Amino acid sequence: NYKKRLSLLLSHKPRLVVRKSNKNYTVQVIEYQKEGDRVLVSATSKELAALGYKGHCGNSKAAYLVGYLAGKRALKNKVESAVLDMGMVSAVLGSVAFAALRGAVDAGLDVPHNEEILPAAESFSEVDAVKKKIS
Repeated sequence: NYKKRLSLLLSHKPRLVVRKSNKNYTVQVIEYQKEGDRVLVSATSKELAALGYKGHCGNSKAAYLVGYLAGKRALKNKVESAVLDMGMVSAVLGSVAFAALRGAVDAGLDVPHNEEILPAAESFSEVDAVKKKIS
């Protein structure tokens, strides 16, 4: 959707891009440049196994951890804020895409959002051990 992309670009902030494939999640922080978008940081659910995550890579816990990992990487690269870009994903309250947003926000990345859209924090208490390895 061109209008949606244009409004994101006009914010002059990097975009927190959340994408889902059949089995995995990818969260990237992308900066617009005239020559083409530049990926500042990237994280995928395929990386979670190396951190001790044993669950399915396509569920909300995995999305949360990928968002958290991308958020921590963004902060290390001096990216402090971004705007959410969900692409063609439907914005449903508490959806898995918003789990990735919660992860990035919990990591310390400043992303404008309404708290009501995020899944409950208690939903992710099981993955605290993996979060500690990321931090």
